[in-house]
Amino acid sequence: MADVLPYKPRTGEIPTDPGVYRFRDADGRVLYVGKAKNLRQRLSNYFAPLRTLHERTRRMVTTAASVEWTVVPTDVDSLQLEYMWIKEFDPPFNVRYRDDKSYPFMAVTLGDEAPRVIVTRNRKIPGARYFGPYPKVWAVHETIDLMIKAFPIRTCSDASYKRAMQTGRPCFPGQIGKCGGPCSMTVTIEEHRAMVDDFVAFMAGGDERFTRDLRKRMLAASAAMDYEAAAKFRDKLSAIEAVLGKSALVLAADEDADLFGIAEDELAAAVQHFVIRGGRVRGVRALTIEKEIDISSADLVDQVLQRAYGDAQDVPRRIIVPTLPDDAAELEEWLRERRGRKVEIAVAQRGQRADLMRTAMINAQQALIRHKTRRTSDYVARTQALTDLQEALGMSEAPLRIECFDISHLGGTNVVASMVVFEDGLPRKDQYRSFNIAETTDDTDSMYQVLTRRLAYLDKPDETEVIDPTTDEIVGEDVGEATVKRRPRFAYPPQLLLVDGGQPQVEAAARALRDSGHTEIAVCGIAKRLEEIWLPGDDFPVILPRTSEALYLLQRLRDEAHRFAITHQRKRRKNDITTVLAEVPGLGASRIKVLLKHFGSVTALRAAAPGEIEQVQGIGPVLAQNIHTHLATR
Repeated sequence: MADVLPYKPRTGEIPTDPGVYRFRDADGRVLYVGKAKNLRQRLSNYFAPLRTLHERTRRMVTTAASVEWTVVPTDVDSLQLEYMWIKEFDPPFNVRYRDDKSYPFMAVTLGDEAPRVIVTRNRKIPGARYFGPYPKVWAVHETIDLMIKAFPIRTCSDASYKRAMQTGRPCFPGQIGKCGGPCSMTVTIEEHRAMVDDFVAFMAGGDERFTRDLRKRMLAASAAMDYEAAAKFRDKLSAIEAVLGKSALVLAADEDADLFGIAEDELAAAVQHFVIRGGRVRGVRALTIEKEIDISSADLVDQVLQRAYGDAQDVPRRIIVPTLPDDAAELEEWLRERRGRKVEIAVAQRGQRADLMRTAMINAQQALIRHKTRRTSDYVARTQALTDLQEALGMSEAPLRIECFDISHLGGTNVVASMVVFEDGLPRKDQYRSFNIAETTDDTDSMYQVLTRRLAYLDKPDETEVIDPTTDEIVGEDVGEATVKRRPRFAYPPQLLLVDGGQPQVEAAARALRDSGHTEIAVCGIAKRLEEIWLPGDDFPVILPRTSEALYLLQRLRDEAHRFAITHQRKRRKNDITTVLAEVPGLGASRIKVLLKHFGSVTALRAAAPGEIEQVQGIGPVLAQNIHTHLATR
């Protein structure tokens, strides 16, 4: 592969102005759209030596056959043009969005003579004002039912409204008191419009002036002994308070904001968009994003905000994000043009906003896990993953059994390894194993040791393993029956060994296979930074497409092995801590538990004076001194 792209423009040809650029393939299809404050500086990054590029960026520029750009007057104009071109061309190498579902909205048809409130998934009703999204349709209906008790605006269909206008007889909601009755002139069009404005104002911000006003009018009517009017005001007040009670106050009562929690890995991202009006979460939207080329967290936030507000009617005064985009000032100007007033993009630092951001981030992380798990648990996806993996690795058969190994340690101590097993693309947790490594020089030596120990079992006659139930580790046959349990040995050899790491770890695994005489088993490694697949003896990695089911399967195997290794290492550290304290005369399991709960760790306990230790319930002065002396000598 040539190190210089044939379509690379001369440096002097590229302007230094702000603008938008497009990469096209040989058929003229737009592959990627991007913006830049300085086109020459940005494009020079794509035309660096190919060996220095991110693997996925390299695939994009080598797939392309030409690049073109358009200069614009300002950075804000480049934002607008980039958004329009991404929407028009849907480039395959830009981030791809997918809503988890089609969300229901509450819409008020302000373009009608007598506006009505409806439940809809259509975001293109002319003149409509939207609220939401809501997680379920019933949640929208429930909110509307409560709201029209306080603001009895029209809910009937256009056909019912037209028929009532012709006959002068109220529609059914008007007859039962759930509508003010503009169709039958029970209220005038102007009076109905005023109620609609109040409805919209309340939903837009949960304006507490309505609560204060209704309470004042209720008390005034009661004082005047107009109990019928007071009862009506009481019912409206109850309806408003019921709506407010449906969502907890998460920010200040006057806060209107949108908050975005984003969890990402190298291939995908999940977004949780919290819509906050009047300090309350009024809607939540979930998005998943497929990433093709390397993109920073700041650039991802930029793309998410463009997507969220490109056609939006409701732009809040504050947008809270996990990372500030590089062009935050230009984005604020772009959003100000849409809102008509100032918009602030901010990062949550502390207080209620930071607490809410943590909630959104947890939801986003769980959504990302669900997104990846769904892809690997579906039968069709699993079959496709195994077929793709067979082709990508050049295997003679699909790897129906895959074993993945990961090394974990804490500063070089407590070195452990994990082995997780997937059969037919699904985990076999009963065959997971963990290994302790007593002495090692580095991760590659650890990997060699573990695989040598594992492969030795393939040559043993069919027998049972003896498992220590306290550590879940393989132990010798001389352990007493009272302390062991037995379970079947590995059913059959794996077709593929996967190691967490790059070329060095793969070469160590290949050496273990050769030394064990099991070269019939395929081996590969997955490097986390770029999600590259390494094969033994190859100078360059295998790059699987971001949409590849095989890559998602390998990711899940790697992540599961990492999780299992960390869990085992933590268990070992806890056992080590307990062992240290158990050596103190007179200190039993219950007191050890109380001490660790009080101080949080052995490190904190070691730093405590005897007088501080003595404050713990059940610890006397003599025992406290013994604990302090014992830990000081360890």
